[in-house]
Amino acid sequence: MPFLSILQQKPDKMQTALPLLKIIFMQFPSPVSLQWIAEFIGAKLLGNTNANATGINEIHKVEQGDLVFVDHPKYYEKCINSAASFIIINKEAPIPEGKALLIVDNPFEAYCKIANHFRPFEGAVKTISGTAIIGEGSFIYPTAFIGNHVSIGKNCIIHPNVSVMDYCVIGDNVIIQSGTVIGSDAFYYNTKKDREVWYKKMPSCGRVVIEDDVEIGSGCTIDRGVSHDTRIGKGTKFDNLIHIGHDTVIGKNCLFAASVVVAGVVTIKDGVILWGGVIVNKTLTIGENAVLLGRTGVSGDLEGNKTYWGAPAQEAGIVKREMIWVKRIPQLWEKVMGK
Repeated sequence: MPFLSILQQKPDKMQTALPLLKIIFMQFPSPVSLQWIAEFIGAKLLGNTNANATGINEIHKVEQGDLVFVDHPKYYEKCINSAASFIIINKEAPIPEGKALLIVDNPFEAYCKIANHFRPFEGAVKTISGTAIIGEGSFIYPTAFIGNHVSIGKNCIIHPNVSVMDYCVIGDNVIIQSGTVIGSDAFYYNTKKDREVWYKKMPSCGRVVIEDDVEIGSGCTIDRGVSHDTRIGKGTKFDNLIHIGHDTVIGKNCLFAASVVVAGVVTIKDGVILWGGVIVNKTLTIGENAVLLGRTGVSGDLEGNKTYWGAPAQEAGIVKREMIWVKRIPQLWEKVMGK
C-alpha cells in the first residue's frame, strides 16, 4: 500500500528525527565562526570578531545569537539595536558592546548566500519523502505530497492533493482537507528601484508548525516563515479557502470561517474567532477571545474579549449605532429644512 505510510516510531527511528525537531527557526547545525562567515561572504568584520553565530533570521523575529541583514539607512539603528547579535550591513556604524558588523556592498545577497548554503534546495523524487517521519495511525491519501524532513504525528488524516512542504511539523490528531498547501514560500521580497529586477525573493528557510487537534479545510494556503516558524495553535479549526502569511502565530482554539486572509508576522491569541471574509493586515496583534464579524478589515492592534465589525475594524456595537444614525439622516435633514 504505497500511499499508506504508517511508521512505528521505535527508539532508533526517533533518534533520526531528533535533529529536525530541534530546529525552531533557521539555526545553524552548530555555532558558526563569524570569521568564517566574513570570509564566505567577503565581508569586513568589526566589533566582536571572535564570536560565533547560532542562526540567521529576519528583523521581525531576531533573537540573541542571530545574524541579520540591513541595507537601508532608515533601518540601520533599529537593526543594530535589535536582539540580533551580528549585523550584515553596507556601512560602518557604532557597534553596541558584544555585537559585530559584517560590512559588504550588498547585504541582501550576502544574507541569501548564507541562507542557501545552510538550507539548500532539495528536490523530491517521491510523493512521500523517505526522510519524512509519520506517526502511528496516520493515513496519507493517494496524490498527497509529503516533502523532505517533514514530521507528522499520530492519528492524522491527510486528504488527496494536499502538499506538506519540506521541514514542516504536524502534531497528533490533525486533519487536512483536499487541496491545501502547508509550507509554501513566504511572500517576502527585497525591494530596490535602482536595479532591473525591483523585487528579489528572500529564501524561505522557516517552517509551518501545526499543533495537535487542528483541522484545516480545503484549498487553504499556509506560508512558511522566512527564517522562523508560522504556527497554528492546538485545537484551532479552519474552514475552506483561508490564507495565512509568513511568520504568523495563531493561538489555541481559534475558529476561522471561509475566505479569511491573514498577512505576515501577525499574532492572533487564544480563542479568537474570525468570521467569513475577514482581512488582517501585517505585523499586528489580535487579543484573546476577540470576535471579528464577517468582512471586517483589520489595520491595527485589537484588544481581546470584544466583538468587532467594519473596515477599519471598530467595536460592533458602535458600528451598528452609526448605521442607525446614517439611516436617519434624510429624516433629520427634512426636519432641519423645515419640510
